[in-house]
Amino acid sequence: MATIKDLARMAGVSVTTVSRVLNDHPYVSEEKRKAVLEAIERTGYEKNVNAVHLKTGKTQLIGVVLPFSDHPYFARLLKGISKQAFLHNFKLVLIQTDYQIEREKDALQMLRQKQIDGLIICSRSCELILIKSYTQYGPIVVCENVPEDLSSSYVDHYQAFQDALLYLYEEGHRRIGYSVSRLDGASSKKRDAAYRDFLAARKLQYRTNYVFDKMLYFEDGEMIVRKLQLMEDPPSALILTSDQVAAGVITYANKVGVRIPEELAIIGFDDLPMARMMDITSMHLPLEEMGEHLFQQVMEKKTNQKLFHTKLIKRKTV
Repeated sequence: MATIKDLARMAGVSVTTVSRVLNDHPYVSEEKRKAVLEAIERTGYEKNVNAVHLKTGKTQLIGVVLPFSDHPYFARLLKGISKQAFLHNFKLVLIQTDYQIEREKDALQMLRQKQIDGLIICSRSCELILIKSYTQYGPIVVCENVPEDLSSSYVDHYQAFQDALLYLYEEGHRRIGYSVSRLDGASSKKRDAAYRDFLAARKLQYRTNYVFDKMLYFEDGEMIVRKLQLMEDPPSALILTSDQVAAGVITYANKVGVRIPEELAIIGFDDLPMARMMDITSMHLPLEEMGEHLFQQVMEKKTNQKLFHTKLIKRKTV
């Protein structure tokens, strides 16, 4: 394989000139540039990208930590991140974790070992204190509300849940349940706090069987409806923190004769295209815009936080 020295000898120029041509340096005469390009073509020379990375200290790679690649919530975030990565000529390294802490630590180690230039964490199991300790090795941005010494883009899940609960309450509902993907998640803890505070303020009973954990996908909606059918006093309304799950609940409810919204009102989350197609009342989360901003933040040297606002989109399921 030809080297830079071989190209220099063939073109009759210095190694410095060859290097300038390879790196699109402007201060090279047209004659010398042409000679170098001809030598490159004759030898089929390929630039050693790893060597370039070692020299510049940059890989043009950004790591993206996400628990699942097949969930619409994370797919929308990733779409925004990818759009900005393309515009800035960066590539993405996807680290799918399934919320396993060791895999999240692997991603942090990639940053420490300079395999990536920055890290975007869409959802986590690791403690924040561990994540913060790795910011000395490169920029890290998370997708949740965190203290000011770590960059983040986020929505106020507490307020979003309060807004959804208030709408259902004003529509006459007093038995309200909800579902989450994992009760121990940072966002879910804020939603649970909003739920408990809302019930307490209105002297409504908190019922553990009204809370459905590990509900992520369309087929989980069937499980929720089956559980409702076994209850003596089921909720009259549900807040489902995924439009996928909401669509599953509505589909199976229709199958078994549970009328939506007369017998069971539904509010989904994310406002995905399926919510619009199925007329599902949903909390709009600007996920693609958040993804774009997450990438922009990882490019910045300063630490900052960005709050994105949610909006309840009223349709036909309440």
